[in-house]
Amino acid sequence: QVQLVESGGGLVQAGGSLRLSCAGSGRNFSNYAMGWFRQAPGKERVLVSYISWIDGSTYYADSVKGRFTISRDNAKNTVYLQMNSLKPEDTAVYYCAADRTTITRVNDYWGQGTQVTVSS
Repeated sequence: QVQLVESGGGLVQAGGSLRLSCAGSGRNFSNYAMGWFRQAPGKERVLVSYISWIDGSTYYADSVKGRFTISRDNAKNTVYLQMNSLKPEDTAVYYCAADRTTITRVNDYWGQGTQVTVSS
């Protein structure tokens, strides 16, 4: 069974940091694009960041640029999202996604999500 399992969410004060992890199993994700989405209460799910498997290039939403860093460890089949200088508006459920081509709204695999809450 192919799975993506997120971890690392939690409650943090504004200005703090968290590192999310997304561990893949059941498949080698080294040749998959990997990404992070988030969904705040009452809002649609939006793309936060992704990393290409081809050349390691990255994308960040403007709202997180300069504060979040995506990385991957293919040996561990894991992708990370380092989140610094967190703001209350970063509060959301964060989802990991994987796709054989590129990250879009529709991806091959999704994780179950991890809650991130930033208090002011």
